[in-house]
Amino acid sequence: MNEQIRAREVRLVGPEGEQVGIVPLERALQLAADVDLDLVEVAPMARPPVCKLMDFGKFKYESALKAREARRNQQQTVIKEMKLRPKIDPHDYETKKGHVVRFLKAGDKVKVTIMFRGREQSRPELGYRLLRRLESEISELGYVEAAPKQDGRNMIMVLAPHRATKAAATAARGGGPRERESGAAEAPPAEAAGPAGTTGE
Repeated sequence: MNEQIRAREVRLVGPEGEQVGIVPLERALQLAADVDLDLVEVAPMARPPVCKLMDFGKFKYESALKAREARRNQQQTVIKEMKLRPKIDPHDYETKKGHVVRFLKAGDKVKVTIMFRGREQSRPELGYRLLRRLESEISELGYVEAAPKQDGRNMIMVLAPHRATKAAATAARGGGPRERESGAAEAPPAEAAGPAGTTGE
């Protein structure tokens, strides 16, 4: 900007975007001083570099406002995780389903993991049935984005909120940005919480 520019001549653009042409750097700096504006290098790799006459302080301020607005309107995708066992107790199932419902209502995706232990690994259909049951019971709020898939000792399915569900969640937040959460579920005291972002058995 201004005296920091090292080129001998520049392709000058006026404050309204008009093309002035190629002029010596001294002439461009004088024109900038005459209209009380800054000479700003906008395309340094061009030959000769392109410079524009502008109010650089105003430009920085407006750029910061635009960046802030973009962050405010940005929808961040958060993926929560819920872990279940294939032979889960009915009460525990309802509790964990409640967490899944809450996550979907908040506009978040949910990775549901069925954890198999010992001989349970020979009965993958138990986990599959449980995931399909959960899918049917939350169908009004979300849908299966990634179908159940065996991954070693686990079976994983990803749920995503319907567009209307996500829109309602955004409206409830007033359209403001959501801070990225750790994803920890609010499990009852009797349950052991898993790592951040999970609710474990």
